[in-house]
Amino acid sequence: MSGTTTAAVRPLRRAPAAGANRWVVLVVLCVSLLLVALDATVLHVAVPAVTEDLRPGAMELLWIVDVYPLVCASLLILFGTLGDRIGRRRVLLLGYALFGVASAVAALAPSAPTLILARALLGVGGAMIMPATLSILRQVFPDRRERALAIGIWSAVAAVGAAVGPLLGGFLLEHFWWGSVFLVNIPLMLVSLPVGRLLLPESRGDRDGPWDVVGALMAAGGLFGVVLGVKRLGGGEPVAGLLTLVPLLLGGTLIVLFVRRQARRAHPLVDLRMFRRPAYSTSVGCIVLAMLALVGLELIAAQYLQLVLGLSPLQTGLRLLPLTVAAMAAGLAGARMLRRFGPRRMVCFGFCLTAAAVLTLTAMGPADDAGLLLFGFVLLGFGLETTLFGAYESMLSEAPAGQAGGAAAIGETSYQLGAGIGIALLGSVMNASYAPGLASVPGVPSHASAAAGHSLGEAYDVAGRLGGSAGAALRRAARDSFVHGLHVTLLVSAGLLLLGAVMALRLPRVMQCGEETAEAGPGEAAERAAEAGVPSPREAVQPRVSA
Repeated sequence: MSGTTTAAVRPLRRAPAAGANRWVVLVVLCVSLLLVALDATVLHVAVPAVTEDLRPGAMELLWIVDVYPLVCASLLILFGTLGDRIGRRRVLLLGYALFGVASAVAALAPSAPTLILARALLGVGGAMIMPATLSILRQVFPDRRERALAIGIWSAVAAVGAAVGPLLGGFLLEHFWWGSVFLVNIPLMLVSLPVGRLLLPESRGDRDGPWDVVGALMAAGGLFGVVLGVKRLGGGEPVAGLLTLVPLLLGGTLIVLFVRRQARRAHPLVDLRMFRRPAYSTSVGCIVLAMLALVGLELIAAQYLQLVLGLSPLQTGLRLLPLTVAAMAAGLAGARMLRRFGPRRMVCFGFCLTAAAVLTLTAMGPADDAGLLLFGFVLLGFGLETTLFGAYESMLSEAPAGQAGGAAAIGETSYQLGAGIGIALLGSVMNASYAPGLASVPGVPSHASAAAGHSLGEAYDVAGRLGGSAGAALRRAARDSFVHGLHVTLLVSAGLLLLGAVMALRLPRVMQCGEETAEAGPGEAAERAAEAGVPSPREAVQPRVSA
């Protein structure tokens, strides 16, 4: 199999030593994750400002938000396995550089197509950065107890990025133009480049077999086509439309061919036999469902707070802050919860708690209810992070140490794919529930009603141009229709979350610790120690490293 799924590595520069140094490596990985997490959420509060300035259409607006996770999800397997060939550290640093350049282009974008292109380049950079974090973490922390703590810190940092993103974006929008939300990536990249070059070890996978370039391109094209088709459905396009049906069929065909190709090859990009393990396949499915609910709800919630309640971008960021603070708390408490309750009960409880939070938020209306929002967002953040923590830890622990790279690539692809499909799916539910309420508003011309049905922001623009009683009636109808669509979307999301709770029942009941050393023979134990950066007696002079 390819370097993604093998344990043997070649030392290139410096190795992380046992003990404290692996925690230093964790800090660097968390900074990498923070860079990607910031960009995934910082745009949410800027959507109304982007809409007002660039005047994107409904599909262009979906692309602006969704092209980043779409491109990132499509290319994770490609760049994850490329890192195994040419060096994971090298690909990571190239990702930093591309992230910085693309951020500058996005900040100065004069039109919606330019912004979409810049966001796509950010997705390429994210695909270079993300696979390294989990694969290195899995190898550097072979002990499951320590690894659970490391994943808790890792996930808490992701929550910090999600919290800082909207808050920082809101602050910048209060004082600068919307493009400033992308400039925050540049200082972080300038710090990450030299620090990563100095502290991260370089390693490559075993290159006995050829890198399957055709397979990597098939996976990228297949994922891109499927999510593109779902995105067009989310924009209200008919299923039988040529530009919707063709990407779906072509993408699905490429994914099927990719799976068959990997099953036949002696050196596959990723060992798909991991999916035969119920705990692994269940964990991946839970990640998809959790992200599907989270990202779509965050985007809709930001629009509700700004366009329905009339809050400023900074106030919106502050209202969303309890969600991510609760997620941070769940990440830091996750290791202890996992040891006490086990993966099955932890993930199932997280899904149920999140569903309860979503049902609570259906009480939201046109008027502001700060207490309800605070309670609902706290439950939502804690429940979702509990789910993601348990699923990620189970996925990494279930995958053999020698297949950590492939497991990380699939896990991150699931994360990004769930985010992209979530925006498209929940966006389509929202559009289908919102538009009919504006079909016949008294005193409003039919062409104005049709334009207002595209989005709430566009409805407000049309109402402003109409003026008078007709404009006021259209504004009220649009606001009420948006709240109705929000309620329907929340109910659909709750159903998906309860489906995830049922799926989580296939996870192991207890957290098995120490199985790696207990089941490994002397040679395998030495190899796994080497993967963690701990030299065995024979290799004390020439340690082997796996990232």
